[in-house]
Amino acid sequence: MVRAKIIGAGGYGGVGIIEIILRHPEMEIACLVGVSDVGKNISEVWPHLRGFCDEVVVAADSPEAGPDAGADIAFFATPDGVGQAVAARELESGRRVVDYSGDFRFDNVDTYAEYARRIGRTDPHASPDLLAECAYGLTELNRSEIAAARVVGNPGCFAVGCILGLVPAVREGLIDLHGPIVCDAKTGVSGAGKKPGATFHYPERYENVSAYRLAGHQHVMEIETQLSAAAGEPVKVTFTPQVVPVTRGILSTLYAPLAAGVTQKRVEEVYRAAYDGEPFVRLRSLAEPGGTSEVRGSNLCDVAIACDERTGTFRAVAHLDNLMKGQAGSAMQNANVMFGLDETCGLNLPGSHP
Repeated sequence: MVRAKIIGAGGYGGVGIIEIILRHPEMEIACLVGVSDVGKNISEVWPHLRGFCDEVVVAADSPEAGPDAGADIAFFATPDGVGQAVAARELESGRRVVDYSGDFRFDNVDTYAEYARRIGRTDPHASPDLLAECAYGLTELNRSEIAAARVVGNPGCFAVGCILGLVPAVREGLIDLHGPIVCDAKTGVSGAGKKPGATFHYPERYENVSAYRLAGHQHVMEIETQLSAAAGEPVKVTFTPQVVPVTRGILSTLYAPLAAGVTQKRVEEVYRAAYDGEPFVRLRSLAEPGGTSEVRGSNLCDVAIACDERTGTFRAVAHLDNLMKGQAGSAMQNANVMFGLDETCGLNLPGSHP
């Protein structure tokens, strides 16, 4: 059995990975680490876990969380800055690391510094030596790198749908890379995390849709980095994030000019070839593009290709659950690959509907 240490167990990302491990045939919980919930059973924090997981949450500096915790992997379900400060200690204890934040999504300090600037961080990266060896954790793109990595930077929730929706078109020259590439993305409120905030107070969010961070969202950095790698040349996108009054789910609508002579039929052929056999990417028909309710609670990303040949516009629509394929589900998919397990372990289930 692979034994997992979960750091940040009391947040949405922490409870998400706990729920997955409880149904995972090859993984078990070694310890749960938190800050505000230390000393409580995790089922006091999340009552739906009562009788399924009643482990006590311990402090990061407790003996139960130390080198003798008996863990093989550490999941950092933590904000930016935490993983980079202590990941080296986990590695020294012989553990591998999957970090939910942006701390390890980039392989050089310059790109990380621009990402950090966008989220208001000014300190340099605390473990710059680890950046060169970390793997970007979008499994569909980087399986071999993830399998060999000691440190995996989980992708951002917005980035998953945008990259999966665009990368086959970019890689195969289906779109004009010099024309406007637009990512219009809408997310549920849970993407802001568990801690309450004035703008996410129920009366502020109910019946309200709003765009934010139009001056530069941090996920643009990884979207452009991964698309540029696929294209072999720099790719820029215009990204518009919006919050909609639902709990979970992301809808990403992606636009770009079609390359000369490219048709809907050609695009469908490329996407079928790209995602044939991928367990967590489903291609939807033009007539039934799907919705976020069809992937809720699952690790699936549904992608529909709906090019507008009349205007010469490529269009893809991607749906995913921001707390699963956009967070804990991707983390477990990466962990399965890192330990040579079946990639679908703990994740092979449909969405919850309605």
